[in-house]
Amino acid sequence: MAVPNQNENPDPSPDRRTAIAELLRRIAPVAGELGDRFAAAGHELALVGGPVRDALLRRPTKDVDLTTDAPPQRILELIDGWADAVWTIGIDFGTVGLRKAGVELEITTYRSESYDPKSRKPEVSYGTSLVEDLRRRDFAVNAMAARLPGHEFVDPFGGLADLQRKVLRTPGRPEDSFSDDPLRMMRAARFASQLGFTVAPDVVRAMTDMAGRIEIVSAERIRDELSKLISGRHPREGLALLVDTGLAAHVLPELPKLRLEIDEHHRHKDVYEHSLIVLEQAIAQEEDGPDLVLRLAALLHDIGKPRTRRFEPGGRVSFHHHEVVGAKLARKRLTALRYPKDVVADVSRLVELHLRFHGYGTGEWTDSAVRRYVRDAGPLLSRLHKLTRADCTTRNRRKADRLRRTYDDLEARIERLAQEEELAAIRPEIDGNEIQEILGIGPGPLVGKAYRFLLELRLDQGVIGKDAAAAELRRWAAAEGVGAPEDGSEDGGTEGGDA
Repeated sequence: MAVPNQNENPDPSPDRRTAIAELLRRIAPVAGELGDRFAAAGHELALVGGPVRDALLRRPTKDVDLTTDAPPQRILELIDGWADAVWTIGIDFGTVGLRKAGVELEITTYRSESYDPKSRKPEVSYGTSLVEDLRRRDFAVNAMAARLPGHEFVDPFGGLADLQRKVLRTPGRPEDSFSDDPLRMMRAARFASQLGFTVAPDVVRAMTDMAGRIEIVSAERIRDELSKLISGRHPREGLALLVDTGLAAHVLPELPKLRLEIDEHHRHKDVYEHSLIVLEQAIAQEEDGPDLVLRLAALLHDIGKPRTRRFEPGGRVSFHHHEVVGAKLARKRLTALRYPKDVVADVSRLVELHLRFHGYGTGEWTDSAVRRYVRDAGPLLSRLHKLTRADCTTRNRRKADRLRRTYDDLEARIERLAQEEELAAIRPEIDGNEIQEILGIGPGPLVGKAYRFLLELRLDQGVIGKDAAAAELRRWAAAEGVGAPEDGSEDGGTEGGDA
C-alpha cells in the first residue's frame, strides 16, 4: 500500500537511511528471506516500532518486531519448516514468535485493540493496512516502519520529525490512544525517562484528565513499566510526569504524599524533592548499569515520613521511626505491584536500615556495633553504603564533608574487621553439630538457642577461638540449667530439644 502523501512520509537523511540499513543488515539474511516468503504468498511484512526508532537514534536494540497483514494462522503456515523454533504464547493477541539462525523475531498481525471501561483485557481485532496499524500505536516515534523486502521507509505520522525534536506525540488524539490502552500513559513517562524526551502538552493534558483509567490495567503491566522508568537514564523526568499528571496517585501513591507542606520557617526539607535527589545521587554511584533495588530503595527510603511527622515544642519537626514505618509501606506497595519476593525483601530492608549509620556519631560505635551493622545488612551492605551516602543532600558544605568523612571511617573499620575476621560471613566459631556434641544434646530448639548465644558472643568479642567459645557455651548452658556440665563429663543435663 502506498503511503498517504510525501509530506507525511519524508525521506530520512542519508545518515538515517544508513542506520536503518545497518539494522536490516544485522538481521539479514533472516529478514530478507522472511520478506521474500511473505511477498511470494501475497502478504505484506514490515520492520516496525521500537527497532526502527532505536536504529534512527543509534541506540542498541534487542527486539526485532515485524508486522504483517497475514493472520496468525497464516503466519504459522508461512514459517513452518523455515523457522528453527516457534512459540505461540501471544497468538491470542496476534503475535507469533520465532527463532532463525540465532535471531529472535516477533511477527504481529496488523491490529487494533481497545479496552472495555471495566475490563483489564484488551479486545483485539485484525486489520489489513500498515498505515492503520501504525495509527493505533502509542507514539509517533514508534509508528515508523521499514517494508520488507525493499526497505521502504514508512512514516505517516511524523515520527522522524519527533525524534529530531525529542518530543512524544500520539499518532491520533491522545484521548483515543489512552482509551484504547491506558498503560500508554505510563509508557509516556517511561519514554521520558529512557529517551529524555519531553511530552507534548496535549498528551500531558490527556494523561491528567484520564489518570484514573490506569486502574483497569493489571499490576504486573504497571510494575513492568515502572521498573523500566526507574531504570532509565532520566528517571526524575518520568517520575515527575507521573506525579504532576496524577498517575502516581494511582500506581505509587506514596510518592506524591512526600510533597509535605512546608511551613514559612522551612523547618524541614521538601521530602519529595529530597527523595529525587537521593535517587540521582544513588544512580551516580552505580558501577554495572541500573540497579533496580538500589533505585527503588532510594526513591522510597523516606515514604514513612508523612505518617510519622510530628510538630515538637520550639518549632521542631520530627519523623521518629519513619524508617520502620517506611519499610512496612514499601513492602506493602511493592507486593501490591507484584514485584518478586526478593526485590520486596531487599528494598524494604534497605529502607529499614537507611538511618542506622546516624547512630555512629563521630565513631563511637564499638567493634561489636560495627559487626552488627554488617550482619544486619548482609548481602545488601554495598547497596546500603551507596544509599547512606546518597541520603546526604545538605547544602551545608561543612556538614556534608563531615558526614562523608565519618562514613569513610566506618567503611574503613568494616574493611579492617573484614580482613581480620572474615566479616562478610559472620557466624559462630562452633556449628550446630559441635553444639550438640559439647552439650550432649540432640537436635531441637535448644540447639538454635545455643547458636544464637554463640552468634551474639561472636559479634561482641570477635574471634576468640573454639576452645574459648566452647567454654563460654558450657557456662551459658550451666546458667540455663541444660546440657553437659562445664568439666565436660556426661552426667547430668536434660533431654535434647526439651529446654
